[in-house]
Amino acid sequence: FIQMQPFTPKGKNNLAAWLCSRMDGEHYGELIVYRFPKDRLVFGPEQVMNRINQDADISRQITLWNDENSQTKFGTLLVIPVEESLIYIVPLYIRSKGGRLPELKRVIVSYEDRMVMEPTLDQAVERLFGAPGSDTPVVDMEGSAGDAGEETQADQGGGVAKAAEGADSAEGRAALPAAANDSWQRARRHYEAAIEAQRAGDWARYGEEVKALGRVLEKAPKGLGGPR
Repeated sequence: FIQMQPFTPKGKNNLAAWLCSRMDGEHYGELIVYRFPKDRLVFGPEQVMNRINQDADISRQITLWNDENSQTKFGTLLVIPVEESLIYIVPLYIRSKGGRLPELKRVIVSYEDRMVMEPTLDQAVERLFGAPGSDTPVVDMEGSAGDAGEETQADQGGGVAKAAEGADSAEGRAALPAAANDSWQRARRHYEAAIEAQRAGDWARYGEEVKALGRVLEKAPKGLGGPR
C-alpha cells in the first residue's frame, strides 16, 4: 500500500508539495515527491474544502441532510496527481441518529474550477470528464490551479534524486488526455472498491485495494511536458 500526504507552507493554505511513501516489496521506503511552482496557486486541502462549503448546490443539499434525524460528515480529502493535473476527492458520509456506522452518501470530485457531487465516484468522474472512451479532454495543457509540479524521488533517508524527465513532443501531448483517462478509470475503480471494503469492515480487502491504487498511480505516465 502507499501513504499520500499533501504539504502546505507554514501559515498558508496553498499546496506546496505532495509526498507518496511506498510500502511494497523492493520499493519499501521509496518516497515520491511533487513540488509545485511558487508562482502559481495550487489549491491545498483547506482551500478545496472551503470551495466545497461555498458551493451553493452542495451546501444546500448538505443542509437538508443535516436535521434532527441525521448528520453528515466529510471523509478524508484525497489529493491525487493524474498526469500534469490534480484531482481532489472527498467522500461524504451520513449517519442516522443512534446509528453506529455512517453510510457513504455522496462523492465530491474537484478538478480545476469544476466541482461535482454524485452518488458514486464513477458518476462524478463521468460528469466531469465524460464517459470512458469519450473525447472529453482530461488535462488542460496550458496549466491551471490544479496543475501538478515537478516530480522527484527520494530514498528512505530523504535524499532527493534527479527529477523525472519526459517527452515534450507534440505527439506526446496529443496522446496525454487518453492516457490520463485510462489511468484515472483504473484508479477510481480501486478507490471505490476500497471505500466499499471500509464500509463493510473488510480491512484486508481495503488494504489490497489501496495497494492496487498505489500501483496504478505509480505506473501512470508522467512528465509529458513540464509545468508552465
